[in-house]
Amino acid sequence: MAMTLRLTDEENARLDELAAAEGRSKQEILRLALADRWARLHKEEQLGEVLGRVLPRYRGLLDRIGTV
Repeated sequence: MAMTLRLTDEENARLDELAAAEGRSKQEILRLALADRWARLHKEEQLGEVLGRVLPRYRGLLDRIGTV
């Protein structure tokens, strides 16, 4: 799917700099940034799910440790 991305001159210059430094196209830099951000979002969601299951199980222990 094609899309138009409007960047400020400063943002475009930063994108040019990143692309040149990494030897990649500007399009590839943006795709990688999207993939990285998506992965971080889902890792945070997974951590929240795990903590939601684990913390209640160890709540008593954690409370006792916190009072020592």
